[in-house]
Amino acid sequence: MNPLSSPRHHGTTPRRPNIGLSPDWVQPADSAFPRYELKVPYAEAVLRAGGLPFVLPYTDDASCVDAYLERVSGLVVTGGAFDIPPSAYGEEAREGMGPLKEGRTAFEAHLIRGALKRNLPVLGVCGGMQLLAVVLGGTLFQDILREVPGARDHEQKHDRTQPQHPVEVKNGTLLAEAVGHGQLMVNSTHHQAVNKPGTDVTVSAVSPEGVVEAIESTAHAFALGVQWHPELMLGTIPVHLGVYKSLVQKAREHRR
Repeated sequence: MNPLSSPRHHGTTPRRPNIGLSPDWVQPADSAFPRYELKVPYAEAVLRAGGLPFVLPYTDDASCVDAYLERVSGLVVTGGAFDIPPSAYGEEAREGMGPLKEGRTAFEAHLIRGALKRNLPVLGVCGGMQLLAVVLGGTLFQDILREVPGARDHEQKHDRTQPQHPVEVKNGTLLAEAVGHGQLMVNSTHHQAVNKPGTDVTVSAVSPEGVVEAIESTAHAFALGVQWHPELMLGTIPVHLGVYKSLVQKAREHRR
């Protein structure tokens, strides 16, 4: 196909809803300027699911956050190599805590609260799921190996496009609608986990040793968190795209 030619459409093409994605913030050692980073698979998953991904730069201006949320139909809160401040869920730091990115966490928490207030569809991925739980009134285990008896290491060392362990997806949940109920193989890149899930929150998947692997709010149309990275496994276990498809479909319905 000629890349300069117009694509041909047959029939009605579903509208692509705007999906906001929270980026990471890094300060390179060789630069005076920080930069935003977003792993390509997040955007690819949104595109493959039928959405239009938009990166949302950080701000502490409430009017800017409101403007973001007026322009998107759904929200993805991404993961990263940092922890949520324990003060956010009423605890002190314990041994095993990792680095913090308090500015990022404050911005993402503001986004989540605003999105939930508007009943916008929200997907929290890995650390994004943990923050969703905290916003909904939950708490975290600050380090799984230190605080969860019998737990395995949930930070896999091999290729993250490959699975690490199974989870049990509970029937009758949003997650089951997206990927099916029963056993699902997932990757695993976290050292913290949800302890108390929060108010009006259902645990929709657990690992074999009982670590919470997915949550969803029963008080909102679509507020789902998954502890793994489905966007990294689309080539190895394609059913994971269902997580993003569910978000995009709910976003499409929200703006009708």
